[in-house]
Amino acid sequence: MARIIDGKEMNLIGDNVRKYRKLRKMSQQKLSNKLELSGVYVCRGSISRIEDKIRTVTDIELFAIAEALNVEIKDLYNKEKQSD
Repeated sequence: MARIIDGKEMNLIGDNVRKYRKLRKMSQQKLSNKLELSGVYVCRGSISRIEDKIRTVTDIELFAIAEALNVEIKDLYNKEKQSD
């Protein structure tokens, strides 16, 4: 049976997590702190790995990240081309 995630990218939302975090002028540490306040522990290093798509994201983390960034979950899956 084929794996859903097969290749280098371990999540589909990393680019948009970075995009929305930067739009909100939020550091990775501040995002980590907001997640922790909601009861979801994702350290700053894990935020970096999520944004680099080398770490998977649980459904609980996905929900908390969307809440912390004040976006809809579907917005994190938007395929628009990113520019840094």
